[in-house]
Amino acid sequence: MDRLAAMQAFVRVAETRSFSEAARRLRVSKSVLSRQVAALEAELGARLFHRTTRALTPTEIGQAYYARVSRILADIEEAEQSIGRLQGAPRGRLKINAPMSFGYLHLAPALPDFMAENPEVEVDIVMNDRTVDLIEEGFDVAVRIGRLADSSLVARRLAPMRLVVCASPAYLAERGVPATPADLKGHCCLLYSNEPTPEEWRFATPEGTPWPVTAKGRLCANNGDALRLAALKGMGVVRLPSFMVGRDLQSGTLVSLLSEYVPQESGLYAIYPEARHLSPKVRAFVDFLAQRFGPHPYWDLVE
Repeated sequence: MDRLAAMQAFVRVAETRSFSEAARRLRVSKSVLSRQVAALEAELGARLFHRTTRALTPTEIGQAYYARVSRILADIEEAEQSIGRLQGAPRGRLKINAPMSFGYLHLAPALPDFMAENPEVEVDIVMNDRTVDLIEEGFDVAVRIGRLADSSLVARRLAPMRLVVCASPAYLAERGVPATPADLKGHCCLLYSNEPTPEEWRFATPEGTPWPVTAKGRLCANNGDALRLAALKGMGVVRLPSFMVGRDLQSGTLVSLLSEYVPQESGLYAIYPEARHLSPKVRAFVDFLAQRFGPHPYWDLVE
């Protein structure tokens, strides 16, 4: 048994929860992959997966084995890449995590240029709106809104990120334009349920004094794109990142509100595990994003 190949097979199956998908990513047949995992289980004398007709999940032993083996494989890859650094060429599989809306609107369109510049890099991007564990889930880098407090991760700022309160001209013509945050009490607000407190909209006076407002409305969603579409249809006032509504503000289909009361910008960050030597593929990707977005991102050109 090729133990290294069997360990790689096990890790891909554990990550994808599918022999078929793992085989596709490793570019081997499903039968070969199944034999490798079975041989590994026989060698270890333990079952690594619960197998049913509907699901494939790691056993408790499988979870513990994955935690150790994934780190071993990462160390092996790092050792191999340390040789590649002498040649300076980014190479290998780059696993990326990104928020759904930003990933779809801005990251996915940028990937063709990055991959053209780095032909030896293979990209595996996962988009969702939950906080992932980079190390446990095997991600090389994540794009996040706001800097994380976890000191074990490195955060590099890629671009500013502003929240914008806005509504459609038709809605404002019918309901009026709020002059201060307090005026939102008379408006229908569109709420983002992935926030810890969706109803709490934080503002500040021009002098910097916090001015929290309890926003109320009939529509709450866990997806910013759904809220943007609702705002475009005149359903209420929405609070979204400028990277989502920049074009709408430029075209006039949405109108910015209360800009003098919206708190200062946050940031868009690349998050990656701390390492003594940053791999060329991660460095190349982070440098590429910092150059593409930068301190004056294109979505903020006009408001």
